[in-house]
Amino acid sequence: MTNDPHEADESTSDQQCLAARPASVYLGLGSNLGDREANLRQAIERIEGLGLEVTNTSSIYETEPVGYKDQPWFLNQVIEVRVTPVLPLHDDAEMAAGLKDFWDKEPRITSYFWISRLMKEVLAIECAMGRERTIPDGPRPIDIDILIYGETAGGFAETRYDPADAGVARAGSPFLTLPHPRMHERRFVLEPLCEIAPDLVHPTLKKTCRELLASLEDPSGVRLYKKS
Repeated sequence: MTNDPHEADESTSDQQCLAARPASVYLGLGSNLGDREANLRQAIERIEGLGLEVTNTSSIYETEPVGYKDQPWFLNQVIEVRVTPVLPLHDDAEMAAGLKDFWDKEPRITSYFWISRLMKEVLAIECAMGRERTIPDGPRPIDIDILIYGETAGGFAETRYDPADAGVARAGSPFLTLPHPRMHERRFVLEPLCEIAPDLVHPTLKKTCRELLASLEDPSGVRLYKKS
């Protein structure tokens, strides 16, 4: 097993889409089952339990369901998380150690592994908190979306080398698209995001969150639930 991240077999990305490692990542949280506010609080605690630092949190907003309407209203919140090398960057311990050594030397490469690991961790948090994906856009105790990761833009897919065809890597289906492909259309995302990062620039639309919110046509209801 090599410790050179250039030869990593975990996953690859279009390097033109992958920006240098940003300082932080923005996550959208939502809940409409059980004790919604407690669910948001627990999700943040679990994210901090990964060793990550939550540097900013928006107020909590109560929001009308979008898509599947026959369900309770949500509580939504956006948080900012600092990007640090505390997450293991690979399932293989030797590879993870090698990648950590390259944290400062190869920010573009380690940036991809970091966001990929974060995606796996937030999916695990959702599962641990009881989320079941039975109805698209349906009710859930917790939803954690990765919204913006600096200027990074594009799809992320795991690749595996085919043992029957040495040297050939085959990409699977994308497991993450950045920025979130529908965030600019959703008031329940933009309202809390603009509260904490109004001048944050969408990496593909090249507009600030403030500008996106001002031009938004989403008529769904969003109201302040609890001030941060």
